[in-house]
Amino acid sequence: MSENQNLLAEQRRALILDEVRRRGGVRVNELTRKLNVSDMTIRRDLDALARQGVIEKVHGGAVPVVEASTHEPGFEAKSALELSAKEDIARAAAALAVPGSAIALSGGTTTFALARHLLDVPDLTVVTNSVRVADVFHDAQRPAGGRGARPGAATVVLTGGVRTPSDSLVGPVADRAIDSLHFDVLFLGVHGISAEAGLSTPNLAEAETNRRFVRAARRIVVVADHTKWGTVGLSSFATLEEVDTFVTDAGLAPQTRAEIGEHLPGLLVAGDAPDEADGASPAEG
Repeated sequence: MSENQNLLAEQRRALILDEVRRRGGVRVNELTRKLNVSDMTIRRDLDALARQGVIEKVHGGAVPVVEASTHEPGFEAKSALELSAKEDIARAAAALAVPGSAIALSGGTTTFALARHLLDVPDLTVVTNSVRVADVFHDAQRPAGGRGARPGAATVVLTGGVRTPSDSLVGPVADRAIDSLHFDVLFLGVHGISAEAGLSTPNLAEAETNRRFVRAARRIVVVADHTKWGTVGLSSFATLEEVDTFVTDAGLAPQTRAEIGEHLPGLLVAGDAPDEADGASPAEG
């Protein structure tokens, strides 16, 4: 059987994952017919998805891994996942930040990657509840000589609060700090995203802090790789309709892109040709 050259490995694996989650399980022979690839290719794809922890291989096929809705991986564990996708997303999302604007960054490994790209955007005021994100800006503030602040360096405000396993600060202290502020744009990382549950997290206190972020922002930009689609945490904190732009990677299946487009105005797929990205524009201050 000839290989299907029209699909990149990441796109094919995204289709397989979507099929597994939608149907609750698939067989290898079904996938070979559907995707027009060899049995060996499908087995390699299933091996790769199993290593990512998103499926479980069973005899003759695969089933989805169902995590407890309260399971919250630590920052280091999440940092090793989807590295290239997070870099693509971070690069695309950074182009939406306007010099001199006030922005907020929530916690997460994708916003951590985004922070590094935002260092090149001058005169930002950055509010974050992420210890890791704050460290990125603080470490870059001083010029090579070590005297004074780097020209154009961001002004960074860390909210304070109780630290979560993902190194975010949450709780009443963080909530009160956010309530008194207003942002031009919020860059929001998520644990899970779906049409039914919207944006969700396994941490109840983090959900409340994220609600405060959403209320304080003029524009909401969600940054999340394709594996987050279909994941549902314990607590929802925003609907898809509240999101202005969803920045993701090219691994997101085409049918999922169409479904997302029914709920929010802007979908920016990092790695797609410019005319394939719909509705994304710089976040005006």
